[in-house]
Amino acid sequence: MITLQIPTRRNFLTRGMALAALGITATTVSNLCDISIQHSAHAIEPIQRSGPAKFKYSLAAYGYRDLLTAPKNKPGTKPQLTLDDFIADCAAFGCEGTELTSYYLPADVTPDQLRALKQRCFQLGLDVSGTAVGNDFGHPPGEKRDKEIASVKQWIERAAILGAPVIRIFAGHLQPNQDAAAVHKLMVAGIEECCEHAGNHGIHLALENHGGPTATAAGLLELVRAVRSPWFGVNLDTGNFHSDDLYGELEQCAPYALNVQVKVMVSGPDNKKVPADYVRLGKILRAANYRGYVALEFEEPGDPRAECRKQLEELRKAIGS
Repeated sequence: MITLQIPTRRNFLTRGMALAALGITATTVSNLCDISIQHSAHAIEPIQRSGPAKFKYSLAAYGYRDLLTAPKNKPGTKPQLTLDDFIADCAAFGCEGTELTSYYLPADVTPDQLRALKQRCFQLGLDVSGTAVGNDFGHPPGEKRDKEIASVKQWIERAAILGAPVIRIFAGHLQPNQDAAAVHKLMVAGIEECCEHAGNHGIHLALENHGGPTATAAGLLELVRAVRSPWFGVNLDTGNFHSDDLYGELEQCAPYALNVQVKVMVSGPDNKKVPADYVRLGKILRAANYRGYVALEFEEPGDPRAECRKQLEELRKAIGS
């Protein structure tokens, strides 16, 4: 019996050249391509990494959200800290990187301001490990959808100036009077359009498990495997699955991770918060051969400056390098 091995996107061109060298016609190669597209081209593969797992540490500016924004109930007051202060803390805490969430930059931030932040990070020995945007690709065609896509594309260009290699994105939510299948297609189309723009600027987009259709590993991976782009992957948030087997869900998604954000607490279906098992998280990431940033995203009560220093120390001790 002859077994036909269906070519993947990665090896199809190489195999096509080999087939041509053997005298197989272009039509045959084209037919194989059609089969490949039907069976596997739409599914991205886990990220292939060489060497053992390797971790670097970063801190997400979102953890300093109350310090980086002015109190809403006190008009005219200024934030307690600036992004320069946050960056300095990242260096003081021994981080290798800093995650500069877009929310804490001016809406009309200029290229010069982005370059100044990049310079500050470099002078302190820090990478800009990434940035993050808020978006919703679930809107139907029209002004709202166009605005969401344009905003992500604008931040892709800003990330390129800033030196951030990856942007955390969201899928979005089910919109009124739409069915799940229609919204799924809208989300995939929006991600693919933005990924094309991102690839032109050397930036990756990483989809976070963040409620809605990405609330479960199955839902997240359904979207991830539908997007056709080499500039796409997962932003694995360790606190955003809430099943009875949340660590199992993290394990399913870890092979696709471009970035990892670690929460101090996790919760199951009962919404009862318990401390995250950092050691177990480390084992999951090592098993996936993850090589990249582990960014602490602090969301709990207390002084973020004191708590983030403490939690970063605990992360390093539990997970290693």
